[in-house]
Order: sequence, then structure tokens, then C-alpha cells
Amino acid sequence: MATEEHGSGGATGYIVHHLTPLSTGEGFWTLHLDTLFFSVFLGGLFVVLFRKAAEKATSGVPGPLQNFVEMIVEFVDTQVKDSFHGRSALIAPLALSIFVWVFLMNAMDLIPVDLLPGIGQAIGLDYLRVVPSTDLNATFAMSISVFFLILFYSFKVKGPIGFGKEMILTPFHSVWMIPFNLILKLVEELAKPVSLGLRLFGNMYAGELIFILIALLPWYVQPILSFPWAVFHILIITLQAFIFMVLTIVYLSLAHEDH
Repeated sequence: MATEEHGSGGATGYIVHHLTPLSTGEGFWTLHLDTLFFSVFLGGLFVVLFRKAAEKATSGVPGPLQNFVEMIVEFVDTQVKDSFHGRSALIAPLALSIFVWVFLMNAMDLIPVDLLPGIGQAIGLDYLRVVPSTDLNATFAMSISVFFLILFYSFKVKGPIGFGKEMILTPFHSVWMIPFNLILKLVEELAKPVSLGLRLFGNMYAGELIFILIALLPWYVQPILSFPWAVFHILIITLQAFIFMVLTIVYLSLAHEDH
């Protein structure tokens, strides 16, 4: 059992150990090194695989990698065409990057919970948190980046006057309602990155916690529960990547509306 492997810490110590990041620094400047490493590694893996598929693309009989990449690209392109009503060369590549990158980060949850942390301990790492999307810092970093893009395109497409009017004259077109409109718009805009970041973090954190709890059970019970949960979790990790991508497309589509 996992509790026996971790000595006096028991179940609580085991859970805390798996959910504690490998960090350095203090306060605001604390860096979660494991989150940074796995995020960059998975982003690089995405770039290498898709670049390889692009370089070896053929009009003849495609290979398995080309088939897989083309399927994902067509799927994302369909979502962009259905949800985005403006004109931008950035949206489709951005949506593809978000979907694949978030999916790969989520998929780290399917690796046995003790495998990589055990390897980390063998090389001298006290902590190793392997699922970047269970780190609130990572999910908020992505959602805040999307938020900055929303502000940029809102200002670019609508202009400073149009952007200002939208902030103070909607939903109520009255000078007397400007303070109320401004509060509503600020809450509406700030809710976008908060909901994006918290939704992804909450679902993935809960999924990882369930895997950890299953690992605390006797060895003969673990396969009975872990396999069905892993199969179901494949749907969750895909759905969360899809939701993050679609909401990003929708938010950027609203930013491109200049009426």
C-alpha cells in the first residue's frame, strides 16, 4: 500500500507529497519548477510532432502521424469556422496550440501517480508534480494570456472610442447608468480569465486527487478502480481541452465585433 511506502506520514502525508510542487524562491517570485519543465517539454513535443508531420506530408497515402495531425487540424478548423466570425490569421493556430497543449498537459494525469515522482526521488528531487494543469499558476497563466489578447483585439478592432463606449454604455444606453454599466462590464471581462483558469484547474485537480486516493487502496483493489476511472478520465481531459479552446475562440470572436 502507498501509506506503508511513505511511513509515518500516512495517507495525509502521501496526498500532500503528491500535490506539493517542486518550487524555488519565496512569495510572489516562487517558481514551480516541475510545472515549468513539463509545460515547456510538452509544448516542445507538440511542436516537434506537428513539424515532423508537416515536413513529411504527402498527397499520396498518408502515414499514421499525418492522418492523426490532419484529423486534429480539421477538427480545430471546423470549430474556428463555426465560432469565430471575424478575420484573423492568429485564431486558428492559437486554437490548435491551446487544444493540443492543454490536452497533453491533462494527459499527464494518466501516468501512474507514483512513477515519475518515484524517479524524481531517486535522483534527489523531494517533490515532483507532473500534471501542469493541476497547478493554478499554469491555468491562470494561460487564461490571463487569453485575456490580454481579448483586450488587444477589442481595442484594435473597435478603436479607443468604440471600446470606451462599450465599457460605459452597455447594457444600458444612458449617461446616468455609466457607473453601473462600468461595474457590470468589469465583472464580465474579469470573469472570463477567472472562469477559464478555475474550470481547467478544478477539474484536473479533482481527477488527480481521485487517482491519488485510488493509489492509497490495497494493491488488489487498485486495478478494479483505476482502469475504469482512467478510461472515463480520457473523456474529461479531452473535454477540458476542448472547452478551453472553444471559449477562447468565442471570447476572441466577441472582441472582433465592432458594432
